[in-house]
Amino acid sequence: MTDTAPSKTPPADVEIREVSTIAEYDACIKLQRAVFGLPDLEISPRRHLIVSRQAGGWTLGAFNEGKLVGFVHHMAAVRGAEIFGYSHMMAVAADYQNRGLGAQLKWAQRTRAVSEGRDFIKWTFEPLRARNAHFNLNRLGVVIREYAVNFYGTDYVTNPAEKAAPRGMDSDRVFASWELRSPRVEALAAGQEFSVGKPDAVIEIQGDYSTLLRSNPDTAKREQLRVREEFLVALGEGLVCRAFDRNTDPPAYLFYRE
Repeated sequence: MTDTAPSKTPPADVEIREVSTIAEYDACIKLQRAVFGLPDLEISPRRHLIVSRQAGGWTLGAFNEGKLVGFVHHMAAVRGAEIFGYSHMMAVAADYQNRGLGAQLKWAQRTRAVSEGRDFIKWTFEPLRARNAHFNLNRLGVVIREYAVNFYGTDYVTNPAEKAAPRGMDSDRVFASWELRSPRVEALAAGQEFSVGKPDAVIEIQGDYSTLLRSNPDTAKREQLRVREEFLVALGEGLVCRAFDRNTDPPAYLFYRE
């Protein structure tokens, strides 16, 4: 399988720069509500974003004529003696989605982190979302080595199209490990192709989990449990996930030996 990076040219009317004022932080709060639909209890408040900056993190915002239309929040994290980045959240306004802005925010995050001497950024995403898997694995070049069962507790429905879906699904997540200076990520950052070769194992998922969740929640739950078990087995055997094949039916995660 061959990866290619997204265009690194953002929409012409957007400027990406650090969020730094009270009004801009408040705009991040407003955008969280609009994009995620979370209750206020789950919103990252202004003070959290400000304190995170004082602790070595930062928030990059995408601005259109001074209006915030997207942001990525980057926290400083530690493992042993190493300081790395933890990407807590990214949000893009509805009118700017599917225009490459999310990818541009992530590549800007990488550029900033590398300029600070960082080699690694980590975050989570839902394993049953094919679109997220393609974005993270194929376009950014992340690696999956960890699976977290019910990471946040019972999940919220954040997609407006899924508001009718029943509550109570576990918040299973996979950890995206972005190795910023790896040959693959370096190639993708430069807009070059990078082949990861033939996989040693695959895990198939539903192509449209959102529809399944609305139409048949019991089947959606069984699908979540199946994918959970297969991930835990594969990772337990020392395999790592490096790519996602969205062109097969059903689409599949691709696993490789280190």
